[in-house]
Amino acid sequence: MSPEVESRPPEVLFVCIHNAGRSQMAAALLDERAGGRVGVRSAGSQPADQLNSAVVEAMAEIGLDISREFPKPLTDDAVQGADVVITMGCGDACPFFPGKRYLDWELEDPAGKPLPVVRRIRDEIDGRVRALLGELLATTSSESSGGTPSGRTLSPPSSREVS
Repeated sequence: MSPEVESRPPEVLFVCIHNAGRSQMAAALLDERAGGRVGVRSAGSQPADQLNSAVVEAMAEIGLDISREFPKPLTDDAVQGADVVITMGCGDACPFFPGKRYLDWELEDPAGKPLPVVRRIRDEIDGRVRALLGELLATTSSESSGGTPSGRTLSPPSSREVS
């Protein structure tokens, strides 16, 4: 890569059905942990009217205020703009585009769950987010030094990677 060409940070899209719980937690956690080194968005295949209040509370407990966030619809543009698309229980509702890395994180849905269960889900998501961030930063570093990008292979929707 020539010095005058700046590489853009990798873009990650988190998708769940309602965009009111899991994907919102994942987006807030990755945004916080990445410190601007990764672009982060979330969306839902059937967005809810508002965020899950237990999710908002669980995130506030660790210093992340997502109370101003709102469920957003999944669009083709959002998927096309992402390098990595992480689905969380939305099945095949997510469109497939070549050149994207798709991961399916099987996670319990926090809808209707008590706060202790939501905390456990949040902590599981945080562990996965930390691992993903390590991969993304290693890939970005490898690409900027002229190495080959790792982890950018395509998986068709029927054989998505499962973390």
